[in-house]
Amino acid sequence: MLKKITVLVLFALVFSNCSANDEMGTIVEQIENEDNNINETIFAMGDFIDGTHPTSGKATVNSDKTTLIFTNFKTDIGPKLLVYLSTDTNSTEYVNLGDLKGVSGDFTYSIPANTDLSKYKLVNIWCVDFSVSFGTAELK
Repeated sequence: MLKKITVLVLFALVFSNCSANDEMGTIVEQIENEDNNINETIFAMGDFIDGTHPTSGKATVNSDKTTLIFTNFKTDIGPKLLVYLSTDTNSTEYVNLGDLKGVSGDFTYSIPANTDLSKYKLVNIWCVDFSVSFGTAELK
């Protein structure tokens, strides 16, 4: 009797593993397809690095070059923080995208038409009151 139970349990395990492997293959295919779709909709991206304050997260520009997206963004609270697309960390030349929408989370900003992203390739969290960069992300 114990042999029959053992054989039945092993038989059940083999069939459940086959089913799980088929499901796993389907899941892997779906993830690969999502990754391909995501890559097709991205023009450039970069990771935030610290400036005068700890800053982290990812900055992404969509393929139409119309939207800047922050994901998993985090920085410190500060006075009058703006989001710039700039030529350097000192914001010598920049395009102002507006006030920082929050110090933690996911945010989107509109990029003005005809913005030259080969020139303005840094996303800069700029503190107006102290003229310092809280952090930057280089768009590549």
